[in-house]
Amino acid sequence: MQDVARRAGVSPMTVSNCFRYPDRVQDKTRKAVLRVAADLGYVPNMSAGLLAAGSSRVIGAVLPSMRNSSFFNYSAGLRRAAAARGHEVITMIAESPEEEFSAVQTLLGLRVAGLALVAGPHAPDLRRLLDRSGIPVAESWGAEEAIGCGVGYDVGAASRALTRHLIAQGRRRIGFVDISGGGGLRYSMRLPAFRQEMFAAHLSDALVLTVHAADGFGSGARILNEFLTREPRLDAILCPSDVVAAGAIFECTRRGLSVPGEIAVAGWGDYDIGRQLSPSLTTIAPFSDEIGLATVAALLEGTGPGLIRTRFALELRESA
Repeated sequence: MQDVARRAGVSPMTVSNCFRYPDRVQDKTRKAVLRVAADLGYVPNMSAGLLAAGSSRVIGAVLPSMRNSSFFNYSAGLRRAAAARGHEVITMIAESPEEEFSAVQTLLGLRVAGLALVAGPHAPDLRRLLDRSGIPVAESWGAEEAIGCGVGYDVGAASRALTRHLIAQGRRRIGFVDISGGGGLRYSMRLPAFRQEMFAAHLSDALVLTVHAADGFGSGARILNEFLTREPRLDAILCPSDVVAAGAIFECTRRGLSVPGEIAVAGWGDYDIGRQLSPSLTTIAPFSDEIGLATVAALLEGTGPGLIRTRFALELRESA
């Protein structure tokens, strides 16, 4: 740091601020310091900073996947909110409760300032481990029983809104895809809400297809074919993601079925593909970036246990 300061003609504190609090330094000065640092191969020693300050400026995040844009946008929200507060984010991918537990152990070993989890099945000992660690924890897409602070939108309300819309459009034989292979509240709250709305409208809720996982366009085709085998008069399908819904629309096109004329198709997630499809896709927009922003705020502002609700929107387009 001393070498960088001398070469750039600034104080060591200015060099430190360029990396830790860039908003405190004039843009011209910051760029000059970063250029000198790159020339000299200087990288801040995060461990030394932790020892000196007694606290970490790194947030750990564990995600079950990066295959869909909801998690990409969530991660972007985490990074943006952390950077605004002079923090960095270390992200680890864990596709099972066992992998998540191992990832949490690694992040705790790095003495992160806070830990962001995604609601879902957790290892039995995870909550106890985190309670003993004493670090702030936020569970995104969580609810009242979340580990630490729950952050997320009302998934049940979103499912009810989408189901009510399909019913209001005159749809009576609505197929619902239920995911049983994990995902926590991101999936588990959708089916009860769907059943409530169908019951209230005096409609059958028997057209429920339970699958372990649904990922990719091929899943949409297989799901639609299964529903049509069970109920040839199917007039709507509520898919677990926009990618699956897109696959269902592609299969409708192959079969010569008009969307939404013969079958209405609804997705979930507000992915870019849903806006580009023809017909464009009716879906739930979860504002995943806002979940990321609120998660960092909960971790760094001492929110503690509780529940932070973020927004969702029913995006009405051409497919339903």
